[in-house]
Amino acid sequence: MRPRLLSGIAFLALSTASSAYAADNPPPADATDAGPAAPKDVVVTAKRLDEARAHIQPSLGATSYGIDTAAIKALPGGDNQQFNQILLQLPGVVQDGFGQFHVRDDHNGLQYRINGTVLPEGLAVFGQTLSPRLVSKVDLLTGALPAQYGLRSAGIIDITTKSGMFSNGGTMSIYGGSHDTIEPSFTYGGSSGQTNYFVSGDYRHDALGIESVDGRSTPIHDNTDQYQAFAYVDHILNDHNRVSFIGGYSNQWFQIPNPAGLQPDGTWTVGGQSAYPSEKLDERQLERTAFGQLSWLHDDEPLTIQASLFARYSSLRYRPDVLGELLFNGQAQAAFKQDLAIGGQVDAVYHLGASHTLRGGVLLIHDHSTSDTTTHVFPVDDTGAQAGEPISIVDDGASNATTFSAYLQDEWKLGPTLTLNLGARYDRYAAFRTEQQLSPRANLVWQPNDTLTAHIGYARYFVPPPFELVSSTSIAKFAGTSAAPVVQDDTTPFSERQHYFDVGFQAKPSAYFTYGVDAYYRISENLLDEGQFGAPIILTPFNYAKGRIGGVEANATYMRGPWNLYANFAVARAKGRQIVSSQFSFAPDELAYINNHYIFLDHDQTYTGSAGLTYSFKHGILAGSALGGSMIYGSGLRTTPVLADGTSIPNGGHLPGYAQVNLTASHHFAGPNLDVRVDVINLADHKYEIRDGTGVGVGAPQYGPRRGVFVGLTKAFGG
Repeated sequence: MRPRLLSGIAFLALSTASSAYAADNPPPADATDAGPAAPKDVVVTAKRLDEARAHIQPSLGATSYGIDTAAIKALPGGDNQQFNQILLQLPGVVQDGFGQFHVRDDHNGLQYRINGTVLPEGLAVFGQTLSPRLVSKVDLLTGALPAQYGLRSAGIIDITTKSGMFSNGGTMSIYGGSHDTIEPSFTYGGSSGQTNYFVSGDYRHDALGIESVDGRSTPIHDNTDQYQAFAYVDHILNDHNRVSFIGGYSNQWFQIPNPAGLQPDGTWTVGGQSAYPSEKLDERQLERTAFGQLSWLHDDEPLTIQASLFARYSSLRYRPDVLGELLFNGQAQAAFKQDLAIGGQVDAVYHLGASHTLRGGVLLIHDHSTSDTTTHVFPVDDTGAQAGEPISIVDDGASNATTFSAYLQDEWKLGPTLTLNLGARYDRYAAFRTEQQLSPRANLVWQPNDTLTAHIGYARYFVPPPFELVSSTSIAKFAGTSAAPVVQDDTTPFSERQHYFDVGFQAKPSAYFTYGVDAYYRISENLLDEGQFGAPIILTPFNYAKGRIGGVEANATYMRGPWNLYANFAVARAKGRQIVSSQFSFAPDELAYINNHYIFLDHDQTYTGSAGLTYSFKHGILAGSALGGSMIYGSGLRTTPVLADGTSIPNGGHLPGYAQVNLTASHHFAGPNLDVRVDVINLADHKYEIRDGTGVGVGAPQYGPRRGVFVGLTKAFGG
């Protein structure tokens, strides 16, 4: 077996618990369970091809945390929750507002892959494009990544989808409760001959679409309606070849939540009106995403190849409350952005004798992005005072980007216990400017016995700015208006370049207990960050000239009998100095301070933790029942407090720490093949702030969810 460091699989406990429960209590017919609908040789071929595909891109030397569909269902909320809530249970993953999360104190350096193929980035801010219902298994890869991973390096969200697996059946589900939540959904999967398929769909409505801006349980003007659909089809051509298609669509509509009891300060008037209660603001955002992938997999030892074509379309439309925003902010911008990305990817693995495994591949992506904005502003005089009624400024633009990547690496077995993975990756990014880099990678993995695996690695990274978020606004158009920035510099964001060092181990001293520790340090040039700098909830990328990020993660799991437990804890520190792009978004005094001092990044959180347990009843009157809970902890994101002398240090403080505890209880009724679950989110109804509205690039305040009680029913059929 080739050494592979799985540093602390935090959800192994939950997965095992769910598997044990399923063995004693047959679960609802899941579309991923094997069944008798296809000949045995087809089943064997499909599984072998799945293994071959996974072998193309192993995580040798990287830090990997995994969770499967059974573990997802064991969590409070199960597969009814948003995708980001599941990932918050992994080590070093930090909660933020707008549904965002950060891996190892990086703002948004995440790359999603579905069945090994890159999913191009989209524009979604609040929306979770991917539903947990499509997941058979998801791995978070981080650390010093092998050469096949690039462009986004903080974390690889590697999703293996459900695929039918020859069982014709599905589920119908209804879930709802607090915050006006109602979520019907369905799944169905099966096979016909050598063709396998899986589909899922859901609709969600609730009154907690984004986050509360004042901590109340039911925020003002925070409704959301969300639709998601997913489909997977594959066809086995013969013992060595398979073609597959993946497609998905999401349509998500959000109200922007309002604070209560506020009025404009009287600076601006429209037709003599200067008053406008904040409760009446009516701002909305609509996000749409569609994606598709067509892949061919060929496996004929010693060579395995996967070739894919893919496309992704995403759009974001912000509809302002024109009068309200003019009176409060002096400007109101209607914005529509859309991006179409198409590309191709080829990856291959070749076994060159017993000691060498060669891997290589290429990736090509072309992006076309358009941005249309209409900004309502006031003309102002030389003192900045209002000089007339509002006017409209139209600023439309379009741009293109092309990304090319290629890599080659050798997994070299130096001996029975030692493996060296050497490789290099070349990336070229041509958009607002053309940049490129050749990036060496090296990982050494030592596995002296079955109880210990250790690794040390180095990676050189090249991280382009998120093309679809780079602003094409011309600040010159706003001269002489209330929207004119004080700072006129507008340098286009640069690609970030990193030196990344990682070392860690995983130990399993007994059959029941596993633990691991991983440490990392990163040196960045042109460190990328993102901020919200206006009323439209659209993030803007910018660079710090220098960045330093480091941390340590620890994790442990315990599995014995009906008990399954996991715990994770991380310490991190992230700082940057001198803003060198998108300078017009910042105040002059803020720029001046950051140009001469290292400051904490706004998304830095010193301590982050998560934990959970599951107890499965296998005998007696409660057989078929399971109890569980989960917890997330954070020491608080950064804030900019005002000191006693009236000065402030950007991101110089942090918010109070918090802990959110969730509980779940479920029971499977074998006769009607029905599952019932009850979930309690934020059991203690702890009111805590994720953001307080201050900090570099931070918009409105955001609070964590208040206590909610939810009930779900799932009926299985077929199978």
